[in-house]
Amino acid sequence: MSNNQTNALKKEILERVVRAFFTSDFEEYVRLIPYDMRPKGSEVPFRCCIYKERAILKERIKAELGFALEDDIEHKLLSTYAKEALERTKPEKDVLTVLDAACVGCVPSRIYVTDLCQGCVARPCQSACKFGAIEMVDGRSKIDGSKCKNCKMCMKACPYNAIVKLAVPCEDACPVGAINKNQKNITRIDFDTCITCGKCVAACPFGAVYEKSQIVDVMKNIVNEEKTVIAMIAPSIAGQFNCSIFQLKSAMKQAGFDDVVEVAQGADITTMTEAKEFEERMKDGAPFMTTSCCAGYNNLVKTSLKDIQKFKSNTGTPLYYTAEIVKEKYPDCVAVFISPCVAKRKEVQENPNVDYLLTYPELDALFKGRDIAVEECEPEQFEVESSKQGRNYGVSGGVAGAVVSVLKDKDLAKPYIVNGITKDTIKDLKQFAKNCECPDCNLIEVMACEGGCIGGNESILPQKDAKKKIKELVEESKDIKG
Repeated sequence: MSNNQTNALKKEILERVVRAFFTSDFEEYVRLIPYDMRPKGSEVPFRCCIYKERAILKERIKAELGFALEDDIEHKLLSTYAKEALERTKPEKDVLTVLDAACVGCVPSRIYVTDLCQGCVARPCQSACKFGAIEMVDGRSKIDGSKCKNCKMCMKACPYNAIVKLAVPCEDACPVGAINKNQKNITRIDFDTCITCGKCVAACPFGAVYEKSQIVDVMKNIVNEEKTVIAMIAPSIAGQFNCSIFQLKSAMKQAGFDDVVEVAQGADITTMTEAKEFEERMKDGAPFMTTSCCAGYNNLVKTSLKDIQKFKSNTGTPLYYTAEIVKEKYPDCVAVFISPCVAKRKEVQENPNVDYLLTYPELDALFKGRDIAVEECEPEQFEVESSKQGRNYGVSGGVAGAVVSVLKDKDLAKPYIVNGITKDTIKDLKQFAKNCECPDCNLIEVMACEGGCIGGNESILPQKDAKKKIKELVEESKDIKG
């Protein structure tokens, strides 16, 4: 999560929702949040007037209460939404939503000739275009949008850098073309195509694309004395807070969780199972195998990369195995996954052993809303100690490295790392599937986010800092038991 104004707003709203929950009147305190954030006479930093500021804040709060923003009922009070959030038995299906009022309706994405065009005699842009989309008008190049294929060859050919791409950030970031505009030029998400990678959330500079939070659902269960609430923390969390994961466990128990389990424990099972599967596939003559722990990649395979399904490992994700362990120990518990990953929300929906997901910023808001200083908490050890390989799963290359480390023949594997799902890496994967070959490799690790899970949309600290903290934990951890 980058440190910008839209994310600062999100953090403030989350913390205020948490504080409101632990008051005597949650519904009324939620209703007052826009007025508390923008009191009469205060500065209006983003909009034309204080009333529009409050209106958009109301919409942002609705998303943090877990509701869709597309079908707004204008006269419905925030207190009513808060009441419905308390009464809700399960979260809404689609994990993303768009705040229409914050979406400015960016101009359509296209290749455009700027005023820097010199109308040069060589016409390199015309020569480079294979589709006849460029002609000279009044001494300057002009692109015919009906013929242009957005191949960017004219951009590369122009010696003056006079041709640019006008990008719509959310559309440009989406690797699968799931972002489109409606008739009012407002962003809409095609959920049949969407892989919930979260890149659109991170890309939008207006904070118009939102995740529907489940923080109220989790807090409801935390205060219910009849419920046992267990937190399962993703390996990348070790690099997110200014404390050790052992202090983090203590802080989370102070926040109301009954126990905290490392998903790195499940990662160790994934490592051993995937290594065995890889050895068997290579023995049977398979050209290559891809990993299966990334939810964004798994969603991609289901929606638009079905040809590579037969090459994808059948091994469960670390969350899958951890949730099985948790439910076996606490059969009637409420299991909450703590993650930086938007795509994991969909995996959680599909896994009967996992009930809810909290992101790192939501967990941080829970700490701050309950006045818990994580760096001052006493460290508490985990009942089962995870390996260094499992704790390194959140860093790009960590999964493949873990699998190789437990192979009987280390030379059997030739890893290839897909460090982030983009339009280009999708093309590569499609080519591998089509040719039934990955040149000079046979074990492909695929991570939707650049850098691995530490690059997830809902991460808190910069990757450099996160990687350093994880490395410190990994170095003091033990090797996986093969």
